[in-house]
Amino acid sequence: MKDYGGSEARMKLCNATLGQLPDGIDRPRYDRSALSAGIVHIGLGNFHRAHQSWYLHRLMQQGVALDWAIVGAGVRPYDEAMRQRLAAQDYLTTLIELDPSGQSAEVVGSMIDYVPIVEGNGPLIDRMSQADIRIVALTVTEGGYYIDPVTKGFDAAHPDIVHDAANPDSPRTAFGAMVAALRRRRDTGIGPFTGQSCDNLQGNGAILRQTVVSLARLSDPALADWIDAECSFPNSMVDCIVPATGPKELDLVRSLGIEDDAPVTHENFRQWVIEDDFCAGRPEWDKAGATFSDHVHDYETMKIRILNAGHQVIANPGEILSVETIAGCMAHPLIGGLFRKVEMESIVPHVRPVPGMTPESYVDLIARRFSNPSIVDTTRRVAFDGSSRHTGFLLPLVRSGLAAGVSVDGLALVEALWARMCEGTREDGSVIEPNDPFWDALQAKAIAAKSRPAAWLEQATIYGDLAENDVFASAFARHLSTIWAEGTEAAIRAYLG
Repeated sequence: MKDYGGSEARMKLCNATLGQLPDGIDRPRYDRSALSAGIVHIGLGNFHRAHQSWYLHRLMQQGVALDWAIVGAGVRPYDEAMRQRLAAQDYLTTLIELDPSGQSAEVVGSMIDYVPIVEGNGPLIDRMSQADIRIVALTVTEGGYYIDPVTKGFDAAHPDIVHDAANPDSPRTAFGAMVAALRRRRDTGIGPFTGQSCDNLQGNGAILRQTVVSLARLSDPALADWIDAECSFPNSMVDCIVPATGPKELDLVRSLGIEDDAPVTHENFRQWVIEDDFCAGRPEWDKAGATFSDHVHDYETMKIRILNAGHQVIANPGEILSVETIAGCMAHPLIGGLFRKVEMESIVPHVRPVPGMTPESYVDLIARRFSNPSIVDTTRRVAFDGSSRHTGFLLPLVRSGLAAGVSVDGLALVEALWARMCEGTREDGSVIEPNDPFWDALQAKAIAAKSRPAAWLEQATIYGDLAENDVFASAFARHLSTIWAEGTEAAIRAYLG
């Protein structure tokens, strides 16, 4: 580990102190005062600042893309706290790369502003309506696109959507704000912008198009047609493990000699594969290591099925068995074995190779990344929002396996482990705090499923008709019964043989 000067020499992160940061910490070499905006990014979480913001920063370090700087945005009251933290340090972020061989740090400066958070989202609509904004990007989580979990269509009945359809000039959602801004751009002749989803969704661009166009159609069908015809929504695959920031991360950045209230740690791996479909121009992200491809679907399928589904395979038993981190789960002899067998038996058969990578070698890569002890990625964070992540990442594999005659036994065990976790206690007796937007309903079903496993699968908004499939339902019931009768380790051990 490098010594950057220690706490006695800590420097408050801001434009004025960039030249005084400790030696060995890379910082913007471009003139930040000369940057101009090109992108509004909604959802300024850690992932965005370690991924998309970093790619743009690396372009700027080459002296290009200086007119594509990022304006941050949010639509919920809690986003205001992040806005204030970043504004106080001129929207700079310290990125700390954690690797078993050591760590390194750099300060990223590609963000230059953050729109005030106001009810009705007037400032956000105003900013997206201006001609310099050519891309509106989002990281709003997999569950944030108002998708019906069974039909995968647009959920027009959601209260947020009902509100935005009735109040198109003072919307509650990011998508409502995008629609309002696009209406202004159409009416003033400024023209469309590209909507760019950076969330872990298969066909994320197509899903963003569905949400924006469908919402517009509820209040202005002609505008919906214009958006559908004129705007572009490129699909993409994004990948980098980025833990949440807590006291440990704050202490880490201070140990480097920097006072940063919003640092980000990340692994030594990034990937961004993007469909080249931008109606109003784009940065040359490929010069910073991104890949433009007409085959994004193959890359995203590999990543979502092996990495994202793999995360859920190990996070639920980790929570039940009080294993605090993902690296700890991989080091656990049974959970690590569960990951490997479920991947090879029930996931790899549904993944096609991409240039330079077979599904089997990708499993090896993900196993190494998950096992990195320097990345303190909590089991609780990965297990969060299972109602979105299981429906998005795992249940499509169950359906594919049933259709193709591929074993779903391991996936049935994974679903049983999720049901066990949602009961709300660990095997050591400690309480699992609510960890899903629908926790109360999930917990009620999980408790009922202790004596009647079918109760869990009767959640039609999650499982659809899978409760009626004898192969899957019987395997699920067998595994859940074993978990409650003999324990999680016994159930995993029985599956591993």
